Amino acid sequence: MITSALNQYLRTLQLEGTTSSNTVASYTNDLRRYATFLLGIGVKDPSEIKEDHISEYLMELSALGLASSSVARNLSALRGFHTFLVVEGFASSNPADAIEAPKVNRRLPDVLTIEEVNAILEQPDTNNAVGLRDRAVLEVLYATGVRVSELVNMHLRDIFIEEEFVRVMGKGSKERLVPIGRSALHWLREYEKNARPLLTRRGVTFDWIFLSTRGRQLTRMAVWQIVRMYATLAGIQKHVHPHTFRHSFATHLLEGGADLRAVQEMLGHTDISTTQIYTHIDREYLKEVHRTFHPRP
Repeated sequence: MITSALNQYLRTLQLEGTTSSNTVASYTNDLRRYATFLLGIGVKDPSEIKEDHISEYLMELSALGLASSSVARNLSALRGFHTFLVVEGFASSNPADAIEAPKVNRRLPDVLTIEEVNAILEQPDTNNAVGLRDRAVLEVLYATGVRVSELVNMHLRDIFIEEEFVRVMGKGSKERLVPIGRSALHWLREYEKNARPLLTRRGVTFDWIFLSTRGRQLTRMAVWQIVRMYATLAGIQKHVHPHTFRHSFATHLLEGGADLRAVQEMLGHTDISTTQIYTHIDREYLKEVHRTFHPRP
């Protein structure tokens, strides 16, 4: 009965399309492990699940060495599942409601200095197509603070050169417009004009902005490798990955004096645990904040 209800819930998540595919995949793993745990202790019907069962399960996860942030994500998945069970009539109450999430010990991420960012950006050899592409990739990462998954899913139609904005499809299929500086736009134009045509392949290439050497959509792993390679060439000792550019983007804006709410909007933060609730901010104001406070306007 629990397995059947869980399968229905997971299908609902996939069909609704309001949750990102990565989150659905994580929740699927978390909830299947939860169902296995329940069956292992003799709980077979959703109506039999008690608060103590959930507490015991979370304590087991912690005992296994799972980080508090991962335990909190598991609890979030459980809450959604139990809400579904109540709504669909599988249970009369939600035992997860009373469970408190573990305190997340936030480890401050590595942040690059402006000088380190500039050193990385200068590494690609822009005299060839791949180097020109890589320069554009790095420039866009730092200019917009986008996630690597958002970067590789950008289409040609998502760049608004005259308006100096890029359209980003974020988590949960939420669309946002992010200002992009003129330096990054310059390298994007150079890439589109002089490199992308050399990377396209008939019958393979679609309108993704960033292409592999085989003409296909650039993968997230490829972007990780690009970032690591040029950080190493620049002699950066820190552990640098695409998300480091996102952290650096936000930190440099805030250190420069940018409005916290504007930075939140550019990053696409809407989770209350990540940010406080805020109202929509005028796009022209966002562009002005970016132009004023970003180190590479």
